Amino acid sequence: MCAKSPSPSAHPFASWGTARLALTAFFAVDGLLFAAWVVRIPDVRSQVGASHSALGLALLCVSAGAVATMPVVGRLCLRYGSRPVTVASLALLALSVPLPAHTHSVTALGGVLLLFGAGYGGANVAMNSAAVEIVGELGRPVMPSFHAGYSLGGLLGAGVGGLLAGPLTAAQWLALAGLAGLLVTVAAGVALLRSPAPRPFATTPSSPSSRSSSAPAAGRMLVLLLGLTALCTAYGEGAVADWTTLHLTDDVHAGARVAAAGYAAYALAMTTGRVGGTWLSLRLGQHRVMVLGGLTAAAGMLLAALAPLVPLAVAGFVLVGLGLANIFPLAIAQAGAAGGPQAVALASTLGYAGMLIGPPVIGFLADATSLPLALTTVAATATVAAVLPLTARRRPR
Repeated sequence: MCAKSPSPSAHPFASWGTARLALTAFFAVDGLLFAAWVVRIPDVRSQVGASHSALGLALLCVSAGAVATMPVVGRLCLRYGSRPVTVASLALLALSVPLPAHTHSVTALGGVLLLFGAGYGGANVAMNSAAVEIVGELGRPVMPSFHAGYSLGGLLGAGVGGLLAGPLTAAQWLALAGLAGLLVTVAAGVALLRSPAPRPFATTPSSPSSRSSSAPAAGRMLVLLLGLTALCTAYGEGAVADWTTLHLTDDVHAGARVAAAGYAAYALAMTTGRVGGTWLSLRLGQHRVMVLGGLTAAAGMLLAALAPLVPLAVAGFVLVGLGLANIFPLAIAQAGAAGGPQAVALASTLGYAGMLIGPPVIGFLADATSLPLALTTVAATATVAAVLPLTARRRPR
């Protein structure tokens, strides 16, 4: 494949090969399985009798399992390749998603969420590493398109999960989602593993390895800043995923189906933003997209958290979805361009650490003050995510 970057006028589907389609399917399954769990959190909370803070600690186990697994998965990707690790991680995630519906205590829930988090974290490191390889092959900023697959899966999981909230119990729905995830994992896995292997990662002339002796330190600082940007974004994504349905039901007094529709609206907005992410990045520049996105998400979260009416709160979540859409994928892609697979693992670990911080912080703040006030912290982190790309751009190159 030619290493030259196609012009923006190139045919929009010219670069869609088997590997890219299969990997996008994996991102979609990842989003679907996570959303399938999210929309049934209220049912599982009632089943185990958890308070806000107790539920926050249980949700912490998802992030703890993910963050603990990520460095190990990064090394496995370097040794065995990111594609086989992607298939194995998604299989683990699909097998673990039905388990929370069969727990009857906070302790048991935390235990199975550790396993769920291990699959989720492993899948995200492996998939992002594989995606960076494809981005390097294509020479275009197509990382948002992979994450659009994740958001589309989240939209489907939330939408279908909301529609089936009445007919199916939490156990039946999560079992159905897990089975669907396994079937797609097998089909997409065969296609991904049979596709030609990507070329080994090579740093570009602007990457740290090709500059002076002081450049590696600057490159590490750049990756760190991008990882912190991803962390602030993931804090917001995790908070919205874990607490949106509870906020809409408990504070804005929406029904279960309307609350699920609120999360689906957020997922649809994020999907839309990521579908257009490559186009926006080519025309506005990646840093400008990240800055504008962070400010939009901050404004939207204030509206979603403080609005007393369901339509206004849902509109706020839509703005959050549009704003956060491209920050995380662009940060991970830039880290990969700066330092290769190891930088992807570091930035991904820092990024998903935001999900480790978010759920318990929101839970404890909600018990101490209120859930709406706790959710305003997402506006603060989104603002930080808007500022950090400016700092990263000013680092010496």
